[in-house]
Amino acid sequence: MIDSLFMVNESGDIFMEKHWKSVVSRNVCDYFFEAQNKAATPEDVPPVITTPHYYLISAYRNRMYFVAAVGQEVPPLFVIEFLHRIMDTFKEYFGSCSELEVKDNFVIVYELLEEMLDNGFPLATELNVLKEMIRPPSLLRSAVDSVTGGSHVSSTLPTGQLSNVPWRRVGVKYANNEVYFDLVEEVHCIVDKTGSTIFAEIQGQVEVCCKLSGMPDLTLSFVNPRLLEDVSFHPCVRFRRWEAERILSFVPPDGNFRLMSYHITAQNVVALPIYVKPSFSFKEGQSGRLELTVGPKQTMGQIVEDVVVEVTMPKMVQSVSMSMTGSTGLYTFDPVSKVLRWEVGKIQLHRPVASLTGSATMQTGSVAPDSNPTTTVQFNLSSVAVSGLKVNRLDLYGEKYKPFKGVKYITRAGKYQIRA
Repeated sequence: MIDSLFMVNESGDIFMEKHWKSVVSRNVCDYFFEAQNKAATPEDVPPVITTPHYYLISAYRNRMYFVAAVGQEVPPLFVIEFLHRIMDTFKEYFGSCSELEVKDNFVIVYELLEEMLDNGFPLATELNVLKEMIRPPSLLRSAVDSVTGGSHVSSTLPTGQLSNVPWRRVGVKYANNEVYFDLVEEVHCIVDKTGSTIFAEIQGQVEVCCKLSGMPDLTLSFVNPRLLEDVSFHPCVRFRRWEAERILSFVPPDGNFRLMSYHITAQNVVALPIYVKPSFSFKEGQSGRLELTVGPKQTMGQIVEDVVVEVTMPKMVQSVSMSMTGSTGLYTFDPVSKVLRWEVGKIQLHRPVASLTGSATMQTGSVAPDSNPTTTVQFNLSSVAVSGLKVNRLDLYGEKYKPFKGVKYITRAGKYQIRA
């Protein structure tokens, strides 16, 4: 399936590569670099690029591109999902998936890629199995291995590989049995200058931290499961029972894992927690005026935190001078990238709305822009799932102990744009 994998930074340097079926020349990445130069932002690079002999399928995260060279037609989402699985594995092993961490642990990176892919096809992708085969790095282990010439690869086959539950290792024991569920939702929307919603959807996921002894069998039910669309599950979920009863029944992996992900596309269900009213006025060869207003909308009584508003100004803007009212936030303007960043902080109900007003200095003789800039928003909203999805109950079978159970709801902004 995957012939070669190239890791590329934002500067266009290939800092690591791995080959399976055959050695693919680095020159094939020239097509990717061409698309990278044309893209306005790193996220705008096309995920699938066709070349005369290969398909280049890429995924972007933490200022890095993972580019897979595929010699035959395959489902692109399958490859993209696998690339993200590689990134998640690196994050679990090294603490973060960044260029620096990959370079510092290149030996373990190659060992992981060798186990995760066999002749270009996915083989072992579960963290529990990988951690039994390849031990995570530690300071003491690295010192011992450097002296003795030892390897991180285990000499025994993981116990999970020999069972019908390959995602969970045998003989797990904990002094305190507990399981936590994080229901995380990202709001993606486009709002016009009148405040009307043009497009809105929610992408959600259920993250689990499982520390249960033995071989527990769990069932999780929701209050309103009919809201969920385009659901995808971890392999541990029994899909037939979900289709019949809308109940998640599964034997969980040990540790952290993503149980499921889903989409909600009905705009009448998507409740936008905050509103932003931008106003721009640019005149030819003169200074421009701008005003931004931010306030709460449907927060379910909760405080909206970490609110950040960004505006990418037209290229002819040289500098901005702003003043704030009703907020203790901070604004900055980068004259190189032309980005105005306003860190609002917290937004609460029954508090004055936050506003930012000022002027923009334009280049002499410059022409007024054809359209106003797009405003993007970031925020976090704790203890609330804007879709209204709620966990009903969690039951445990197969073990006699009673675990501690917890559920947390988090809403944050995805691609949240206001077009003025």
